[in-house]
Amino acid sequence: MNTPAETRTNRLTSWLRQLWPGVLGIADVGSLDPAGVARKRARWVPIRSLSPRHKTRIARHLRALPTSDRYLRFGYVATDEQIERYVQGLNFERDEIFGVFNRRLELVAMAHLACSDDPKWATCAEFGVSVSPHQRGKGLGAKLFAHAVMHARNQGVTLLFIHALSENVAMLKIARQGGAVVQRDGSESEAYLSLPQATLDSQLSGLMQEQMAELDYRLKMQAHQFREWLATVQEIRQGVRDARHSSGGP
Repeated sequence: MNTPAETRTNRLTSWLRQLWPGVLGIADVGSLDPAGVARKRARWVPIRSLSPRHKTRIARHLRALPTSDRYLRFGYVATDEQIERYVQGLNFERDEIFGVFNRRLELVAMAHLACSDDPKWATCAEFGVSVSPHQRGKGLGAKLFAHAVMHARNQGVTLLFIHALSENVAMLKIARQGGAVVQRDGSESEAYLSLPQATLDSQLSGLMQEQMAELDYRLKMQAHQFREWLATVQEIRQGVRDARHSSGGP
């Protein structure tokens, strides 16, 4: 059972998720179909930019992927050691790494938007994504892709590139639904998506989504810290009760 503080935090987070997209106009791109009929608004998912301090959570998320998912994500069955090298080699200054956290602050989905070091390809970026098995079917991969597209567009990227195994049906489906052109070459496929120039609307939308995701993360952090404090207090109280019982005290 949730404590009153946890209940208030959960209610506030839920209220923000329901209210902000409508009030601030932050909804999925293309909320009208070609006939001008409004489609049902998708549930907002807080996607947060990750930093070097999240490396432990990133590594934990990737190591928890089953063998088949590691194969699809990296193109080979990455070992724990290889995953650790990948995480330690992440360039947070050059690239953008995004993530989705659950209420226990576990990283359940992440995307890597890798930019080129070569000035000739400065306006190109590559996208990769992974979603925890128990979080499948919620559209997190597609939402991370849309978020990466918006961020890349706002950063001046004009071409988004995806390299995936041809058997990675989920990734290629996300790319096609996002408007990318997919070309298959045997066991591997490549997808390309040309991005339009950034607009004031896309810039403001990106900024507000980042602020909302940051607030969501802070609320989850406070709730997580409170649960840990409460567990410690309960443990101390139980220890006092056990000591009294063993000593025959009142």
